[in-house]
Amino acid sequence: MKLDPFYLIVDSADWVARLVPLGVKLVQLRIKDCPPAELRRQIRQARETCAAHGCQLIVNDYWRLAIEEGCDFVHLGQEDLAEADRDAIRRAGLKLGVSTHDQAELQTALSTEPDYLALGPIWPTILKQMKWAPQGLERISAWKADIGHLPLVAIGGITAERAPLALEWGADSAAVVTDITRHADPEGRTREWLAVTAPWREKGVSASAG
Repeated sequence: MKLDPFYLIVDSADWVARLVPLGVKLVQLRIKDCPPAELRRQIRQARETCAAHGCQLIVNDYWRLAIEEGCDFVHLGQEDLAEADRDAIRRAGLKLGVSTHDQAELQTALSTEPDYLALGPIWPTILKQMKWAPQGLERISAWKADIGHLPLVAIGGITAERAPLALEWGADSAAVVTDITRHADPEGRTREWLAVTAPWREKGVSASAG
């Protein structure tokens, strides 16, 4: 499986509707503390937007709703992974991404046979308090060597300027939150991300065609 090198993470279907039409091909909907009915509406709206624009939607945490709403990809953190019904997720045909931060979490994640792994934080992040020190670029290469064919997503403190570095060091995809959603011009910044990740996107297309 191949992931687009530009992995956008947003917290509402409105962001999906705003940015996906610009050419985004991979987006995670990560919503916290939302009433179930509104959460379902947001997932449904995001799914419809992504379907209309050929974008892969990944639902964070809410695997039951992802199944019920006909989504095909879910991302789980370590705590959610421990509580999730992985057999139900697989029976529904959902692909699975898992967050990892250290070797113990890496082994736990690998035991679930995920479709991709996320490693972070690569750089310091302002998104949330992290008990892990920044991993650094070298860790990307080391973990990619360990997991082999599995796609590796780098996350944490990644900007449009840093994204090529993460990709050059072995990440298959670079995830972004605040560099776009807190930017003065989110649309313009999204276009910058699309431009700087284009060489890896074209490489993936060529590899698939070959």
